[in-house]
Amino acid sequence: MRLKKTVALALVTAMAATMTAGCGGGSSDKGSAAPETTAAGSEAAGSEAAESKETTAAASGEKQKLTVSVWDNDATPQFSSVTKAFMEKYPDVEVEFIDAPSDEYNNKVTVMLAGGDSDPDVIFVKDTENQVTMKDKNQILNLDEYIAKDGIDLTMYNGVADQLKMDGSSYTLPFRKDWYMLYYNKDLFDKAGATYPSADMTWDEYEALAKKMTSGEGSEKVYGSHNHTWQALVANWAVQDGKNTLMSEDYSFLKPYYEQALRMQDEGVVQSYANLKTGSIHYISVFEQQQCAMLPMGSWFIGTLIQDKEAGKYDFNWGVTTIPHPADTQAGATVGSTTPVAINAKTDVPDLAWEYVKFVTGEEGAMVLADNGIFPAAESDEISSKLAAIPGFPEDGQAALKTTSWVLDRPLDAKMAAVRKVLEEEHDLIMIGEEDVDTGIANMNQRAQEARED
Repeated sequence: MRLKKTVALALVTAMAATMTAGCGGGSSDKGSAAPETTAAGSEAAGSEAAESKETTAAASGEKQKLTVSVWDNDATPQFSSVTKAFMEKYPDVEVEFIDAPSDEYNNKVTVMLAGGDSDPDVIFVKDTENQVTMKDKNQILNLDEYIAKDGIDLTMYNGVADQLKMDGSSYTLPFRKDWYMLYYNKDLFDKAGATYPSADMTWDEYEALAKKMTSGEGSEKVYGSHNHTWQALVANWAVQDGKNTLMSEDYSFLKPYYEQALRMQDEGVVQSYANLKTGSIHYISVFEQQQCAMLPMGSWFIGTLIQDKEAGKYDFNWGVTTIPHPADTQAGATVGSTTPVAINAKTDVPDLAWEYVKFVTGEEGAMVLADNGIFPAAESDEISSKLAAIPGFPEDGQAALKTTSWVLDRPLDAKMAAVRKVLEEEHDLIMIGEEDVDTGIANMNQRAQEARED
């Protein structure tokens, strides 16, 4: 029993750590060798330099070396676990990590690529929009020929790979992903004699259920749900149907979702945005202290809940199901983020780099990630079963692990960061009542256009 608990804790720690920005983790300009195992040689690379390097390695009996850029490697097994498995499959290859702290990673990769270095051979892209700049500067390879040659079925990514395409071509493949789900407190629902949230529930039905589950007054009050302060916790539901994005020129599609968020706040169904902001109140404490019955949040929260219950931070039963959906959208539609993987256009071992990318983003790599409690980008019934088998995961929560459609919360655009800053500033003003919804949206339209043109 003690061993089982130890394994469970290791898994959920991995799940929680992978989504924590700014976690610890050292950097090394020389990179850090991944746990030794190895890999069979790939086909000769297309360039003469690659061919010479591979021939020399083979003649000398040396292992082929592959460099891979990662961040916060010590804080999570997401990179090391799949890399170890890759080297076990290919014992003639040694993978070396070029590691950097999360908040320094993008700058480090930018400098290396700008210098025309052949290292890193493979690049894990921390923020999806960064791949746009890399592609525009001819810093990453077009993967179309590799994908066609090896018959890679992009449908296993449930639309994610298609959303990463640029000018109709794949320059990256998705490695892992997270998406939004609906968490709920089973004990509070049982106490109220209410039916648990359905896996097929519209946002209007969710609002009605949240009203029903609101009870008590003052410090004893239980809110029917909880809206965290992120702008995504309004905007995501507006792009869930795939018809609009946060790079749209007209943000009027956000209006009904802002109106719902403000209505639930005004009626006391969720805590006020202003109180959450001024009190720096985090969604974890709200849910774990049983101050709300439901919580829309990302899949990374599963690991936190399992870990915290094991640590004795709370003692109630919780469940998870699919996120509610617009009335005209199929149940199981969700919104999320992904970690793409690219190949350096200057690599001297492009074929070997492709073998690595193909492995870590394919089903083999996905099974390794799932074994470590990490959500892979590839989907299958077997992968879902592995995730559902994590000790502490609710037995009736498997519906949350399967999606019918999946939309990137932030579309691929080099101007996304600047536009997002505008949207977040206007979001604050709308939610605290400094601007009405129409004024806020009008300001979004004007300011976002200026940010796109800047």
